[in-house]
Amino acid sequence: MQWAWVLGFFLALGSLGARRDQKGLRRKGKGGWPDAQADQQDREALLLKHLQEALELSPLQEPKSPPGASEGEEAQGAEEEEEPTGTPPTSLPPSPTPEDAISYVLSRLSGLDSGLHQLHVRLHALDARVSELSRGLQLLRKEARETREAVEAVEEAQKQGQRERGRLEGCLKGLRLGHKCFLLLRDFQAQSAAQAQCAARGGSLAMPADRAQMEGLARYLKAALAPYNWPVWLGVHDRRAEASLFESSQADLLHAWHGLTPR
Repeated sequence: MQWAWVLGFFLALGSLGARRDQKGLRRKGKGGWPDAQADQQDREALLLKHLQEALELSPLQEPKSPPGASEGEEAQGAEEEEEPTGTPPTSLPPSPTPEDAISYVLSRLSGLDSGLHQLHVRLHALDARVSELSRGLQLLRKEARETREAVEAVEEAQKQGQRERGRLEGCLKGLRLGHKCFLLLRDFQAQSAAQAQCAARGGSLAMPADRAQMEGLARYLKAALAPYNWPVWLGVHDRRAEASLFESSQADLLHAWHGLTPR
């Protein structure tokens, strides 16, 4: 409507200029050329002024509609004004494509492959560590076995040395009759404990083989126990059978006891 109004304005200016041209021609015919030239300049200036005023109109300033505008045009204008204020439709997220699913599966498989590789590396390191520990354990077991054997050898040597010491001590401190040595130990023990102690010292309980050894042993005991008369353990006993004397595991062939069981 704005451009239609401007066009109508230009048509009005054109009709006005045509009328003035007719008047100028009439004056020219009468012989007034300077007046016609002045009118032409005035007309051009007026056209330029109206054109400048028309161009200075803002596009937002619309001419007022005539009072006889129809209600249909007003409703249409209201609808045109309300349309820009509507909310834009919300855009839906794009649906996944088969290529996206394949890429996701491939990425997951790549992650699993990397995790399995790291696990394989750690298992290999753990296997190497277990192998090293197994070799160390075998070496320790070998050393422990050798140490145990060495300890057993030392214990056996100690027992052997204790037996040799007991034999020497018996012959040096005790009584020697022939190839036997007798030593009195002042320990109150049972018969089995006394036998074990004598065996640890490399000997056994005293067992006189003849009358000479018996008489010499009696004199040694009397001198060692004086002024007391304490009983002592001998290698002759009657534990296997009452009233039967035994020397270790054999029957005693010497019966020169003075009416009492030897101790």
